[in-house]
Amino acid sequence: MYIEALAQNRILCSEKMVLKLGLVLMALAIFSTPNMSMSIYDTGSVLKGYIQENTMLKEQSDDALFLLQKKWDEDLNAKYPKTSIKKIDEGIVYIPLVKYVNSRRVKINVAEINRNINQDIEIIPQMSLNKMHSKSKINNIASQNNALLAINGSYFKQDTGTALGALVIDNEIISGPIYERVGLGIENNGFKTSRIAFEGSLKKASKQIKLDNINQPRMMFSQVLLYNSKWGTRAPAAKKPEVYISVLDNKIINKSNLPLYIPQGGYVISAPQEILADFKVGDKVEIDYKLNPEWENVNHIISGGPYLLKEGKTYIDVTNEKLTGITGRNPRTAIGYTKDNVMIMVTVDGRKEGSSGVTLNELASLMKSFGCYEAINLDGGSSTVMYVNGTILTGSNIKNSVAVSNALVVRRRV
Repeated sequence: MYIEALAQNRILCSEKMVLKLGLVLMALAIFSTPNMSMSIYDTGSVLKGYIQENTMLKEQSDDALFLLQKKWDEDLNAKYPKTSIKKIDEGIVYIPLVKYVNSRRVKINVAEINRNINQDIEIIPQMSLNKMHSKSKINNIASQNNALLAINGSYFKQDTGTALGALVIDNEIISGPIYERVGLGIENNGFKTSRIAFEGSLKKASKQIKLDNINQPRMMFSQVLLYNSKWGTRAPAAKKPEVYISVLDNKIINKSNLPLYIPQGGYVISAPQEILADFKVGDKVEIDYKLNPEWENVNHIISGGPYLLKEGKTYIDVTNEKLTGITGRNPRTAIGYTKDNVMIMVTVDGRKEGSSGVTLNELASLMKSFGCYEAINLDGGSSTVMYVNGTILTGSNIKNSVAVSNALVVRRRV
């Protein structure tokens, strides 16, 4: 297995490190005091031995990488027999497929990303125009981020492009979860999946108020919501009367029944009037919030829903995630990963001649057949699109893809 092979490798020093070590050892020998026993000869012997060991370890590392690549090639050929497997970069391949799923012809695009082979690969969500409320075609998002590969990401409001659900980029919470839908966390060398919850509080003296979410549209009138600069310049208006307070440096600087501008470096709280009735300008307040689970090594999170696979078994919780309306046969986008932390990205064409789309159960079966241990559904339908090396390969209209709120991109580490 890839992980077992990697665990046997030792950390190697670069040639520059060897040279620096040699210079240090030489200096010690030349400027040593009579009490120091190291000589030029001793230094040369130490350095020679170190270089020999470093060379041997590098050869072992090259051998291990060769075996990892060989094992992956064997896995790919076993999973996709008699199929064109196209190399995009070291550790990245694209596989176009046509399958019959329950007697229906479907066109499927699969990408596998193996960071065990190439640790310079980065997998990261990216927003359209780096804004919460905008949409761009996938090729624009991809080209702006020097992406080798990209797929559409989380659900979003069709009219504004506002991302719906948990989105974390470079350890910063861009937006919180809705309905505790499932998200996929991306580590440097692995992945995590779980339904994502939000926990937060607003404190003033001895009073503490529950925060319900960050940078998300209001789902219920009773919610207390926080908006920072990632949302935009002004908090959103509500359909029912509510109150807004703006906070900077832990101090309320404004209060209004109308949406307030978000201070740079601060935030705005939006809530029903009775909840913030005794909060006034000048009061000291504190906020505390986090996503649950708290994944220590996760750098990015992209959400979707529902689950497709959990611990290798089909697990589709559309009722809990409030997604019962999307179970039919549609174009689909999904992501998952194997036990060896190889990411699998999949798009399935639908609503067109020659490809009928798939149900969630059919999509789960496909992800399992591709070797996924855990997998989740992302936004689909007209949003489904895959981009590879400058070309859009799937979507409702390949020549003119639909604009989306965000994308999951694969690129060389920057």
